Amino acid sequence: MDSQIARATRDKGLLVVMTGNGKGKSSSAFGMVARSLGHGLRCGVVQFIKGTWECGEHLLFRNNPLVEFHLMATGFTWETQDRDSDIAAAEKTWSEAERLLSDTSISVVLLDELTYMLTYGYLDKQKVLQTLAARPERQHVIVTGRNAGQDLIDMADTVSVIQDTKHAFNDGIKVQKGIDY
Repeated sequence: MDSQIARATRDKGLLVVMTGNGKGKSSSAFGMVARSLGHGLRCGVVQFIKGTWECGEHLLFRNNPLVEFHLMATGFTWETQDRDSDIAAAEKTWSEAERLLSDTSISVVLLDELTYMLTYGYLDKQKVLQTLAARPERQHVIVTGRNAGQDLIDMADTVSVIQDTKHAFNDGIKVQKGIDY
């Protein structure tokens, strides 16, 4: 381990992907945002899909002067059955993400549930990948969501796949405030 630490001499903005079917992708990502804020870093958060219910992370971070927070606010897009509306909402929300991803004063950008926008074809995958590649050199980006595509995984510096061993929801237990949202 000591030799590995000694060899780690490069400094750069990381692209972190949190994917998989398990619970905890967004929770982990928001933990990184909290850690970054603890160090006084400016952060941007863009939440795709979520946003129609009150989420604890939004309540916590929305008034923090070091956080710029944007919600797509359409809820779970697979429930709306209005693809055109979902695409328009995703594109509008992505425009906020693009702005954050070009701002050198933003140290960390969280793109929560972005993978769904790519999987469903709501956003142009090549445009998203190009924007991620062209971000400021020292800017960290965290992408969450199930089914991250291979192009995104290949581009990432760190990829964590979160899998459930057991989940209360599968036993008929409702989502819990503070734990699930």
